[in-house]
Amino acid sequence: MKSTKVKKLLAKYFTESISETEMDDLMLWLEKQGAEGLFISSSKIDYAIRNNMSQYNTKKAEKLLLDRIRKDKAFLNRFKIKKIFKYAAIAILFVSIGYVVHTNFNPSNKIDVTTINKNEIILQLEDGNIKVLSEDGTEKVVNKEGEIIGSQKANQLIYDDNPIVETLVYNTLTVPYGKRFELKLSDGTHIYLNAGTSLKYPIKFLKGEKRQVYLNGEAFFDVTKDANHPFIVNMNNVGVRVFGTKFNASSYPENDKITTVLVEGSVSVFDNNMDYDKETASLLKPGYLASWDKRNKEISIEEADIAMHTAWIEGRILFRHMPFKNIIRKLERHYDVTIMNNNKNLDGEFFTASFDIETIEQVLETFHKNYNINYTIINNQIIIN
Repeated sequence: MKSTKVKKLLAKYFTESISETEMDDLMLWLEKQGAEGLFISSSKIDYAIRNNMSQYNTKKAEKLLLDRIRKDKAFLNRFKIKKIFKYAAIAILFVSIGYVVHTNFNPSNKIDVTTINKNEIILQLEDGNIKVLSEDGTEKVVNKEGEIIGSQKANQLIYDDNPIVETLVYNTLTVPYGKRFELKLSDGTHIYLNAGTSLKYPIKFLKGEKRQVYLNGEAFFDVTKDANHPFIVNMNNVGVRVFGTKFNASSYPENDKITTVLVEGSVSVFDNNMDYDKETASLLKPGYLASWDKRNKEISIEEADIAMHTAWIEGRILFRHMPFKNIIRKLERHYDVTIMNNNKNLDGEFFTASFDIETIEQVLETFHKNYNINYTIINNQIIIN
C-alpha cells in the first residue's frame, strides 16, 4: 500500500471517520508490517502527547517514542536495530498524523492541555471545552449559557432533564485504560463505561426524536423504557435499537467483532449503513449474543455466558475458553499496561481464569505457574517470551 494511502487511512482513523472497509485495509497493512501492537500503543501515546503539549513539537514526539523504545533493553535484544527503527518510524507516523488531525479538527479546545495526562477521565462539552473528572470528585456541568445541566457525584455523572433544549447538543465522555465510570442520561438511562471507552450522547433527548448515542469501546446499558422514543446505540457499522432493556455492547477498534449481549428485555441489531427495518434486523433474546464480524460483514447469534461479558462492571476479569490474544487485550485495558507477546504460538491457545482484586503481577504469576508462560515487566510494559 502506498504511504499516501496509509496516511489517509490513519487520518480517518484518528478522526473516527474511517469506514469498515478502510479499517480492514489498514489492519491488513499493519499485519504485514507486524505492527498491530505498536499501532495500539502508539494511539495511546498520541493521546498522551496531544493532551500534554500545548504546542506540538515533531522532534519532541519522535524523541519520546525513540527513548521509550530504547529503554526496553529486552525488546532491543530480540530484534535487529534496523527492525526496531522501522517500527519506531511507523509509530512516529501514527503519532504525528494523530496529533495533526486532532489539532485541525478540534480548534475550539480551550483547556490548558498541559494539565491533562492520559490517565484522566475526560468530558468534552458541546463548545469544545474539556473538563477533567476525578473518580472521587464533585463537579457541575454547565452549558455555554452557564446553566447547570448535570453534576458529578464520585464516579457517576448525572444529567438533568430540566434544561430547555431545542436542538440536540452532545457531550463526549472518555474513560482511559485502567478506569471505569458511570453515566446517567437525562431520561434516566444508566450506563457503565469500561476502560478505554468513549461515548458521545445528547445532554438532553428531544421529544419526537430517537434517543441516539455513539459508542467506541464497551458499555453496559440499563435503558429507561420509552415506547415512543427508541434508544439506539451506534457502533460503527452496527446499530442496536431498544425501547427499554439491559444489555452489554462492545466495539473496541482493535477487536475483530462488535458484540451485543442481552441480559433483559429485547433488542434489534441492524446494519447501521441502512435505515432500520425490523424485517431485516436481527432480534435478540435474553441470554444471547449477537456478533458482527468486521471481516465478512455478517451477524451471528448464539447463546451467551452473561457473566463473562458483564463481570467487568464489578471490576472482575473472567476468561472462559478465550484465546490468549484476546486475553492480552483485556489485560491491557483493565490494568493500563502494554503487553508484547513474542511467543506467537500462545495467540491461538485457549485459557480459562477468573481474577478479582489481583494485581497485574499476580495475574501474570498465575499464568506462569499454571501454564509455564514466562514474562518480564519493565515499568508498565510487559514482554511475554
